[in-house]
Amino acid sequence: MAADSTSNTIYNEGSKLTAGRVVIYALLVLCALYYLAPLYVMLSTSVKTLDEIRSGNLLSLPMSPTGAAWSKAWSNACTGVDCNGLQPFFWNSIKMAVPAVLISTLIGSLNGYVLAHWRFRGSEILFTALMVGCFIPFQVVILPMARLLGLVGMANTTPGLVFVHVVYGIAFTTLFFRNYYVTVPEELVKAARIDGAGFFMTYRKIIFPLSLPIFMVCFIWQFTQIWNDFLFGVVFGGSDAKPVTVALNNLVNTSTGVTEYNVNMAAAIIAALPTLVVYLLAGKYFVRGLTAGAVKG
Repeated sequence: MAADSTSNTIYNEGSKLTAGRVVIYALLVLCALYYLAPLYVMLSTSVKTLDEIRSGNLLSLPMSPTGAAWSKAWSNACTGVDCNGLQPFFWNSIKMAVPAVLISTLIGSLNGYVLAHWRFRGSEILFTALMVGCFIPFQVVILPMARLLGLVGMANTTPGLVFVHVVYGIAFTTLFFRNYYVTVPEELVKAARIDGAGFFMTYRKIIFPLSLPIFMVCFIWQFTQIWNDFLFGVVFGGSDAKPVTVALNNLVNTSTGVTEYNVNMAAAIIAALPTLVVYLLAGKYFVRGLTAGAVKG
């Protein structure tokens, strides 16, 4: 009985709405509204007609919602001289992002495994070099990468863009995986070696099953970086390989006499939708994976 009364007292004290909590909740609500306001403006504008946009204001609700702007942005909007909408460029981004994410994540996983549990002479120097690679600006690698793509015949192609993103992303994925794998007890790896397991057997049987959180971190990180990239897309993407971000820029800057704000907003949401969906579905794994590798190393 005494324990129950004590727990009830603690619960009642914890559930009291104090002035400090009111201030905190109010600030959280204001911050949420501040960050959600642009999304609301984009959504509401995308389902309005041009006449309604001109006569109303940004925050007004649509009087007669329509999906015509979405349809045009997807299939009929002009992105320069091409008037096929965002559809072909959206699929270009899918064909570029999915293999680049998978390849860079897998290579980063193996690199992190080596640097954490199969150290060799100079491994720390190599890890330091990879960390430095994380801070190299995009602009620094443009000219040498363009030269390399030209030599191997991958310039202005989707495989060329995949290669560029894999090379640039390996430093980040290796860093993530190495910091996560150092938290795996060394005794597990040593026991596997004693039992006769080799490099890949140890990875497949012990390391890989423990790696779901950090894999999700790398998937989300790499997908977001690759999907939202504009510089590599506009430099290395040919006319048939440009990603959706380049097409969105061309669509917004293409003028046919009247600026169609509803089409521009619909196109922007279409371009941002995949990353938004990824975060909604796997956002909890992102935080969990980052904190899992923050204890040791």
